[in-house]
Amino acid sequence: MVTPAQFLLSATAPGQFPPEGMPEVAFLGRSNVGKSTLLNTLIGRKLAFTSSTPGRTQAVNFFEIDRRINFVDLPGYGYAKAPKSVSRGWQEVIDSYLLSRTRLALCILLLDSRRGWMDIDLQLKKWLEFHQRPFVVVATKVDKLNQKEKNASQKAIREHYPSGSLLWFSGLSGQGVKEIWQTIWKTTAR
Repeated sequence: MVTPAQFLLSATAPGQFPPEGMPEVAFLGRSNVGKSTLLNTLIGRKLAFTSSTPGRTQAVNFFEIDRRINFVDLPGYGYAKAPKSVSRGWQEVIDSYLLSRTRLALCILLLDSRRGWMDIDLQLKKWLEFHQRPFVVVATKVDKLNQKEKNASQKAIREHYPSGSLLWFSGLSGQGVKEIWQTIWKTTAR
């Protein structure tokens, strides 16, 4: 199913963020975890740029979805093929976005299901909790796991996230799309 969507703008500085209006859903995670793939799969077409090279999303990208919400694709953190000064700049823009947007309804924190929590993911989780930003965890690339590995991954993720929503996603099969949309609509309808 294709959801009506359009690219709004890319912002490399807080002054470039669009005026607030519709509820916003932000996609956060390590470089190359699948943020743009998830966004594209949710809307049913390629709108966000995807790459196998970490660090390709270098701006905060805003997309209008179904004239009801905005998706916000944030640069990945961690390994990226970019100078340290550039990646520090991304962090400042990401922090500014997460702290300043009053219409931010939900953060979708993506984890690679094969890797689970890394220190940098746990830091972001604690930051979101401290600043009381609502979030759910989406485990990506689940199609690369067999059932035994998926069970082990779930146990490891739940160790640091015992009771929140944990959703599984595969960009290849589309697994999890319905559940992720249900979470988005439930959260943004408030």
